[in-house]
Amino acid sequence: MKTIKRSIIHFSLSVLALLILTSGVKAQDAHNLLAKLDNIMFSPKDKQGKITIILISKTGKEKVREAEMFQKGRDKKLFRYTQPESQAGIATLSLPDGVMWLYMPAFGSPKKISLLAKSQAFTGTDFSYEDMATQPYAERFYPILVEIKEDAYVLELTPRTDKSSYSKVVVTQDKTNYFPIMMEYYDKGGRKFKEAIYQYEKIGNYWNAKEVIMRDLKKEHTTKILLTDIIFDQGLTDEFFTVDNLKPED
Repeated sequence: MKTIKRSIIHFSLSVLALLILTSGVKAQDAHNLLAKLDNIMFSPKDKQGKITIILISKTGKEKVREAEMFQKGRDKKLFRYTQPESQAGIATLSLPDGVMWLYMPAFGSPKKISLLAKSQAFTGTDFSYEDMATQPYAERFYPILVEIKEDAYVLELTPRTDKSSYSKVVVTQDKTNYFPIMMEYYDKGGRKFKEAIYQYEKIGNYWNAKEVIMRDLKKEHTTKILLTDIIFDQGLTDEFFTVDNLKPED
């Protein structure tokens, strides 16, 4: 009887050790996968391109806007509308440590965006100011690997701070190239309310998100973003990404 008990205890401890080891491996895998996603999205030294933004109402009515985008490294990004005239000049600047500035011609001078305002919609789109930030996902979220599919990994990202407007973000990540295929956004009540679908293409040495479709499931509204004329590694300087540069020259 004692031998049987010892065997049971030994078996239970072995199973427990295996579960702990497996859990640790999964956690390590999740962090590695998220780091690879960040590397895909932030690997160029700098990037410049044109953006077409299409707003689609639940009735199918479309509004088209145009913008230009400049990005350096992982934490500097300048976004500026160029068309239509009613939006032209509106610009945002993302800087290290999650700092973000907004310039609107009606303001006359740039304004720093508060943490509360970052949860609000970005100029009528289905993206929030938080979505527009350039801070790497690994700095903003704790990842868990929740599923391994035939062609994709599924990560559950939990915000590192309660200042995020999301309770979690579920990322479906391409298994071969590690870029995101879909991101599903959950509100503080744990309800899914937005989803983004990505299409990537390789330009030279880098993968680029040529199309992003964000759907607000509550409002039944969609924002489609198309990125074209992308140029990498042209040597953009830090001086370009300043608050003073938000306001276009006369």
